[in-house]
Amino acid sequence: MTKREFINICKVFGLGLPFYPTISSCNDSDNQNTNFAEKVLIIGAGAGGLSAGYFLHQRGIDFEILEASSNYGGRMKRTVDFADFPIPLGAEWLHTNPSVFDEIVNDGGIQADIQTIGYTNTDTLGIWDNGELTVMELTDSDRKFVNSTWFDFFESYIVDSVRSKIRLNEVVSSIDYSDSQIVITTQTGQLTTDRVIISVPLKILQDGNINFIPVLPSDKRNAINSATVWDGFKAFFEFSDKFYHTATSFNIVPETDGQKLYYDAAYGQDTDKHILGLFVVGKPVEPYASRSGNELRDYVLNELDEIYDDMASSSYRKHIVQNWNDEPFIRAGYLSDHEPFRNVRKLGESVNDQIFFAGGPYTNGDDWVSVHAAALSAKRAVEELVRT
Repeated sequence: MTKREFINICKVFGLGLPFYPTISSCNDSDNQNTNFAEKVLIIGAGAGGLSAGYFLHQRGIDFEILEASSNYGGRMKRTVDFADFPIPLGAEWLHTNPSVFDEIVNDGGIQADIQTIGYTNTDTLGIWDNGELTVMELTDSDRKFVNSTWFDFFESYIVDSVRSKIRLNEVVSSIDYSDSQIVITTQTGQLTTDRVIISVPLKILQDGNINFIPVLPSDKRNAINSATVWDGFKAFFEFSDKFYHTATSFNIVPETDGQKLYYDAAYGQDTDKHILGLFVVGKPVEPYASRSGNELRDYVLNELDEIYDDMASSSYRKHIVQNWNDEPFIRAGYLSDHEPFRNVRKLGESVNDQIFFAGGPYTNGDDWVSVHAAALSAKRAVEELVRT
């Protein structure tokens, strides 16, 4: 069963997407007075790594987070300079019930104040296929953040607990777990630790940028190397007029090749700006990633002009681009929605009670890739780490 098949089954039977088994609230004595006295190093400061640090902090466990880039947040990257509301250059939607915010915060004394909005039966979906546009009612359970993003949620509730523990510009080259003390080698030297939580993009492991000593077990290596990681690309175009539907999707054949969608990025925001987002993953990324500057702008405008009767070019104001393939410590979009769940489960399994995994690709196989799945996989990893 793939992620998409699993989600569709949930929708058919009126079920919400599953949450991972929860650990106790941080108000419980078990979290505040743990007997775990070892040091933990977390590699990667995206949603999974930040969450792992947060849950360790709640338990009073010593940790550090090593982040290769000069910023934390990973694919939760956003900009506040393009419009009068934050634009999510990566993770954008909430793919489950808003109660997941409180589950991530994991503190009964704090209620997450995050506003989201769902789509309604007055919203329209265009489907572009072989030069024809079919319009229908948009039925989508995803929710948009209102004047905030996933990054803002983490800034408000997660990052303050871990900020002082983040070491930026620390590129990890090897992990030696041949002894009880694990040795981490970075470009600045070596560190020792008792446990490691890996939360780097899967493409980094596929490219062999981290050398494991000894090599990871064969079933783990096979899961990593066989996984399909989609390319990733987003762009945002501001127009003087709103000529587009709430969303316009493209018929990608086969659907395992990826996804492509234009959507109203200003939906539900406190703004009078007309901003259209472009979201592309997988093989459809190529014509966008291979272009830049005016050539890319004209390519997108010509495509929109064909769909919307030449209304795009005359209304264009400005645009921004986020090509995730070009991010040196990410290099792709995310794990394919069609990845077999057993492979995802193997990606999330720990190694030798020393190396644990947290993040979008490293889950228990029920759900993957989304930010809430990444955060809750970190909760699972911390719970397992404390038990071993």
